[in-house]
Amino acid sequence: MKHCLIVDDSNSIRKVARRILQDFDFVTEEADSEKSGLEACRQSMPDCVVVDWNMPDGDGLEFVKQLRAMPGGSQPKVMYCTSENDRTKVAKAMRLGADVHMMKPFDRESLVRTFSEAGLI
Repeated sequence: MKHCLIVDDSNSIRKVARRILQDFDFVTEEADSEKSGLEACRQSMPDCVVVDWNMPDGDGLEFVKQLRAMPGGSQPKVMYCTSENDRTKVAKAMRLGADVHMMKPFDRESLVRTFSEAGLI
């Protein structure tokens, strides 16, 4: 089973992602902030991460940057999730190490398509 960490301050977004991914036999873990997401990665590096752009204690860009600097942090596929379609910010996320950009709100179809593009489903 693949392990996916969902890092988002929105409980509803985490819940939707969790339900969809569990249908594809992912073991899911949730974090509600940049800090708790990075701590979860230190404890057990996931196969993939869905990370939000805006969080109360930081942002997805800093999360991706710190994740990629960790031992084993180059391995997880990172799905950068945002409601903004600012191409400059998305490009920066990709330069920092995000693998795929996904727009919020997402539904089952868009999440599955994004995970398929990343080679996870």
